[in-house]
Amino acid sequence: MRGRPLALLLAVGLVATGCSGGTSSTSAAPTTSLAPKPAGATPSPISVQVCSAEAQKDMASALGERASVSTPTWVDHRYACTYDYPGADPTGSFEVSVKELSSWAETTTYYDGLAAQLGNTRNLESLGQGAFQTTDGSVVVRKDWKVLLVDDSALPTQFGVPPTSASDIAVTVADVILGCWAGD
Repeated sequence: MRGRPLALLLAVGLVATGCSGGTSSTSAAPTTSLAPKPAGATPSPISVQVCSAEAQKDMASALGERASVSTPTWVDHRYACTYDYPGADPTGSFEVSVKELSSWAETTTYYDGLAAQLGNTRNLESLGQGAFQTTDGSVVVRKDWKVLLVDDSALPTQFGVPPTSASDIAVTVADVILGCWAGD
């Protein structure tokens, strides 16, 4: 059982390298020398990537299941969509969202607030510039002035091909997304 998450993460690493313009999520240092851009009136290209056709293809490859992805929303500088798997056995879904912020202090405050609200059961090393798993297995990652949340609360205990724990799926999804992020 211990080998399955490792094998899944290795497969994700191979999928993530296929992202155009992406960088590996295993580096905790910023990938660009430019300062991050503050939240704007519309979502950044980085945020839009989480629901893009490319991300959907990469998720299907990593999870062994194809999703129906909801129309993304942009509310209060938060871009979000739901990956729904109505044809999977068992069925399930997860939400991916990116909160865009406008400073390091604002980002840290938001990230720390999620840790207090959702619980921090363990830190996830080498994922973004800080990451943790919540009490329900969801994953929160800080990268530049953005905070990614992979909410796995609507996934069954085991999901994907091969069957993998929902909490490991959340880590995999975050890793796939961060493999595509080049920073802004």
